[in-house]
Amino acid sequence: MNLAEIETFLTIVNTKSITKTADLLFLSQPTVSHRLTSLENELGFSLVIRNKGHKQVELTPKGMDFIILAERWMSLWKETLELQHNQEQLLLNIGCTDSLNIAVFIPLYDKILIDYPHLDLSIQSHHSSELYGMLSEHNIDIGFVYHQLHYKNIISEKLFEEKLYLVQSEHPTVEKPIVHTDELDPTKELFLSWDDNFQIWHDRWLSSVSRPHISADTITLLDRLWKNADTWMIAPESVIHELSRYRKVYVSELKNPAPNRICYKIKHKYPKTTSKRAVELFEEILEQLLHLERKEIPIGETWGGQER
Repeated sequence: MNLAEIETFLTIVNTKSITKTADLLFLSQPTVSHRLTSLENELGFSLVIRNKGHKQVELTPKGMDFIILAERWMSLWKETLELQHNQEQLLLNIGCTDSLNIAVFIPLYDKILIDYPHLDLSIQSHHSSELYGMLSEHNIDIGFVYHQLHYKNIISEKLFEEKLYLVQSEHPTVEKPIVHTDELDPTKELFLSWDDNFQIWHDRWLSSVSRPHISADTITLLDRLWKNADTWMIAPESVIHELSRYRKVYVSELKNPAPNRICYKIKHKYPKTTSKRAVELFEEILEQLLHLERKEIPIGETWGGQER
């Protein structure tokens, strides 16, 4: 059993195709098939079901069970390569959603850069569902998501939750501390789907009436596109604080409130040995940040814009 055979098997798992695997690994299809057969012979059992005419490769039950072992084998190989370099610097690969990276973790990253120069960071922004796959394959060491998905080799833990509010410009169209969505013009909405529960709530109260004026998948883009005084958005506390750094806002509570947004920390059941200390250090610093008292959001008044 060698690295090439394990890599080929895991690629087949992801692509469900011998042809696509060959293309991705720049190999011929016979070479891919040979590697798979060689691995099966060494293991003493079949990994895939061989049915002529089937476009997708289907795994046997033992093939399904072997995925976790193969991923651990690949992880150990990567760790061995890292140990060979014998670097004193710690490296942490972090995966987050865009809004978490921008609105929550920037102070954390700033503190690490100043106080922990021996800790290098590799930070990636992806959707929650993508982050589970990246963690499962050890492409990141720790992740922060807004969905709980069931993966055999991933542990999830609730980190915090936050309330959502209506945010308008400094000259609000609906100048009230508590507003119902029926009072809002849906054609003026700036929309970002914060999580699945928010999407369900939004579909019930707003999407059935009209589509949003602007939909985007990052808060930076939404902020840059927020040009008109009569536009509005519904956003979590952390995002509102981030927006208020550069613009004046008017915030209201909702009579028909959206569900709170919950953030989860996800880690691998079988973490890389080389990243263990980096993860522990990061979690210690994160714990300090989460215990800091949150700034209250002023309701029914114009505020913010101090850093413009």
